Amino acid sequence: MVRIILHGCNGRMGQAVTQFGLEDPEIEIVAGIDVTGEQKSSYPVWGEIGDCDTEADAVIDFSSAKAVDGLLDYCAKKHLPVVLCTTGMSEEQLERAAQISKETAVLKSANMSLGVNTMMKLVQAAAKVLAEAGYDMEIVERHHNQKLDAPSGTAIALADAINEAMNGQYHYQYDRSAIRAKRDPKEIGIQAVRGGSIVGDHQVLFCGPDEVVEIRHTAYSRSIFAKGALQAAKFLKGKAAGYYTMSDVIEDC
Repeated sequence: MVRIILHGCNGRMGQAVTQFGLEDPEIEIVAGIDVTGEQKSSYPVWGEIGDCDTEADAVIDFSSAKAVDGLLDYCAKKHLPVVLCTTGMSEEQLERAAQISKETAVLKSANMSLGVNTMMKLVQAAAKVLAEAGYDMEIVERHHNQKLDAPSGTAIALADAINEAMNGQYHYQYDRSAIRAKRDPKEIGIQAVRGGSIVGDHQVLFCGPDEVVEIRHTAYSRSIFAKGALQAAKFLKGKAAGYYTMSDVIEDC
């Protein structure tokens, strides 16, 4: 049994984690944290994590960037493993997370989906063959019309995964409208589409002479991120201090 403190429990993702956590016999959500302090589920809820004195094996965080500082201080003090799912963290917060990983286990990924993180491994393997053969690489990501950032963190993470496989030889091109020039063979194009209620769609294209190889992931609901976060919490239980990603979770499956 993995005992979870759910940070940001009353948000949309927090409620999704609650739903799947209650259905999972290996998970017990023992406390929730939400700025309202409102109790929407069976577990007790605190307005601030510093007030929570419940024993747990890990924290799952789906809150907001402004709440992350207090969370990191709490986890460092308690030596409590944490799954960081909140987006929009500052460079200072990311550095702080790396620092506390020397004291406790920290897991942070741009996307909590097991499918997306498997895709990252697939595009690395494909790049080593196809990019070396001169294929152009393009990433197209699609999200709902309420998403504020573009390109998505997952699109950038996919580009980073490809570039890592290619020993950092490539640069990223986010917008070609201001450039009237032939495509650079050493670039990875990243394009963003915003519309409707698209949960998330990421497409990596390897474009060569007379053929195109496509690797694509489509999210049909946000439940995949909740399930991935719970899997990550299971992975972290009992782990030594360190900085982990969903790639580590996949290798452990």
